Amino acid sequence: MDFNEGVVIAIDKPYRMSSFGALAHIRYLVSRRLGVKRVKMGHAGTLDPLATGVLLLCTGKATKMIETLQAHTKEYVATLQLGATTASYDREHTVNFTYPTKHITRAMVESVLQDFVGDIMQVPPEFSACKVDGKRAYLLMRKGRDVELQAKPLHVDEIELLSFDTDSMTMAIRVVCGKGTYIRALARDIGAALHSGAFLTSLRRTRVGDYRVDDAITLDDFPQWLENQLLENNK
Repeated sequence: MDFNEGVVIAIDKPYRMSSFGALAHIRYLVSRRLGVKRVKMGHAGTLDPLATGVLLLCTGKATKMIETLQAHTKEYVATLQLGATTASYDREHTVNFTYPTKHITRAMVESVLQDFVGDIMQVPPEFSACKVDGKRAYLLMRKGRDVELQAKPLHVDEIELLSFDTDSMTMAIRVVCGKGTYIRALARDIGAALHSGAFLTSLRRTRVGDYRVDDAITLDDFPQWLENQLLENNK
C-alpha cells in the first residue's frame, strides 16, 4: 500500500467528532507509521459532528479525486422528531418551537416524503459551512448575525419511510441523494410540509458511491488495520 501514491480510506466517523478531527487523528497515525512529519490527506464530504458513518479520506495523489468522490451518490439513514424545531435542525441546539402533531398520520407522512423526491430546491441550514460574503454561515450565526442563504437546486433519488411511531411522533427514513443535500434541512422542510415541525435526532451516512459503512473502518480498529498493511515506496 502506497499512501504517497494515493489511497482512499473509508472510515466510520464516530458521534460527536468533527470530520476534520477524524481526518487529523487518522493523518497522525498514518504519518507516524510512515515515519514522516505529515502525510498529505483530505476528506471527500463533511459529516456534521452529530452524524456518523462513511467518511472518505484520500491520501497523497488520491487527494485529486476528492471533487469526483464528493459528487458520488450518498445514502443516509435519519431519525426525526416531529412537532418541534431547533435552530440547527438537529440536537446541537435545544428546542425553540413546538407544533401540533395530532393531525399527522403514516399515510400523510408517506405522501409528503414523495414530494421531496427528484429535482428540488433547498435552502441550506444557517448553521452550516456555506459562505456568506466570504464568511462561514455558522460563524456568523454564533456571533449573533442574521444570515440569509439562497435556495440551491439538488437531486434526491429516493426517500423510504423505515418506521413511524404515532405515540412518540418519531420517524426514520432512508435517503439516497446527490451532492449538496443537507439532511438537516430536509428534516426542516418535511416538518413544514406536514404543517408541523421536525428536527434530526440521529443521522448516519451508510454509503458514498460504492463505499459502504459495513466495509468502513472504525477509529478503534484503524491502528490494527494500519499495522496489517504492507507499505511500499513510502519514503
